[in-house]
Amino acid sequence: MSSPESDRILSLIKKTKEEISKVVVGQDDIVDGLIRAIIANGHVLVEGVPGIAKTLTVRALAVATGCEFKRIQFTVDLLPTDIIGITSLSPDKSEFEILKGPVFSNFVIADEINRAPPKTQSALLEAMGEKQVSIGRETYSLHEPFFVMATQNPIESAGTYPLPEAQMDRFLFKLLATYPKKEEEERIIEQNIALKSFDSYGVKQIMSPKDIISMQKLVQEVQHTPRINKYIVDLVNATRNWKDYNLNLGKYIAFGASPRASIYLFLGAKADAFVNGQKFVNPSNIKSVACDAMRHRIILNYRAQIDNVTSDDIINEILSKVRVP
Repeated sequence: MSSPESDRILSLIKKTKEEISKVVVGQDDIVDGLIRAIIANGHVLVEGVPGIAKTLTVRALAVATGCEFKRIQFTVDLLPTDIIGITSLSPDKSEFEILKGPVFSNFVIADEINRAPPKTQSALLEAMGEKQVSIGRETYSLHEPFFVMATQNPIESAGTYPLPEAQMDRFLFKLLATYPKKEEEERIIEQNIALKSFDSYGVKQIMSPKDIISMQKLVQEVQHTPRINKYIVDLVNATRNWKDYNLNLGKYIAFGASPRASIYLFLGAKADAFVNGQKFVNPSNIKSVACDAMRHRIILNYRAQIDNVTSDDIINEILSKVRVP
């Protein structure tokens, strides 16, 4: 890519990451994954323990991109109307008015999404898929751009409602937020010797929502060849017909990835190519996003938990054994 517009956008992405680093120490993989998902017009599920800056990262990203940000804390008593909004009788009782919920925002963080019952979860997940919601008898379009980052805690399972596989499949990426490195944690301490408000970090707006929409259009212009399609299909097919690929870890797969995995792996690879300034998708882009795009689409059997085998282990074996066309 070498057009003036694409060069401008890539410069904005670099500066945006620099602004986020004012607040968030480390978590580079999470920041990169969020940016790729946003420009691919997808949504992200982040799994990680509390206190590792998941919400802070999205808030900083929202400020740097000039986007409106809302956070929804999912709890067992949260209702669908708490997310999408309600119709309410006006103060003078002459007519009903629409009170829009927090889903009417550019960036929405659904904190601990697995703590709310399935009916409430589905209200957000349907909004993610349709980019619109119904309140009363009317249908309302959501903001553009519209991006959801849902989080879940891998440790606490009591009182939770795990997302069904069909709902997990709606997320472009599943990212794993890890503990910071020792030197990063030392920097975090120095940065927070005194408790600060978010505004005190001085995160500046670098781009606008219109720039994000422009990015999403430019990503669609990234080219690919038929061999890229074949490689993606081979990778996904290996999760279903693992014996054909001599996978040692295939015995731990209960159900392979759906065709949506192929679509999202392709979209993620295009976004990766774009942020690296490429005109064409190549196999390295596919490998770069393979774990993020596929880890939540492979359903493991009980033996995997016993033997401590993860989806990432299987995906990495697939990448090592499936030949690049």
